[in-house]
Amino acid sequence: MVGLFSRTPKDSQREANTKKFKEIKKLVKEKKYASALKSGTEYLKKTPNHHDVLFIVGGIYYMDDKYEIAISYFDRSLEIGSHDIDVLLLKAYSHQKLGENKQVIRCCDIIQEIDPKNEAVSKLLEQLNS
Repeated sequence: MVGLFSRTPKDSQREANTKKFKEIKKLVKEKKYASALKSGTEYLKKTPNHHDVLFIVGGIYYMDDKYEIAISYFDRSLEIGSHDIDVLLLKAYSHQKLGENKQVIRCCDIIQEIDPKNEAVSKLLEQLNS
């Protein structure tokens, strides 16, 4: 006998999203950043709160020296996963590139709360103090 809640319906949108996410990761791995950016922004229109895609798109903007745009994606990503060290670190680097030292320190403080021995943060703070 099958209970009322024992079978979950097949979610075709979920399958399509998973396929699209794998495609985005593959494009990044192949260093096809323009295509990955296009696919990622299209994906985010349908699924605006996908933490990993927000990080990937922000990372591509970071590599393209578009730090303010990158920070907006990192902020959205951090709303979902507030303690993601990788996102916080790239956000700190973005703020550093923009000369926004208070924000750099704020990001570094959060990372140090999570990972007190983080070497990248130590180096970044050292650079700020030089």
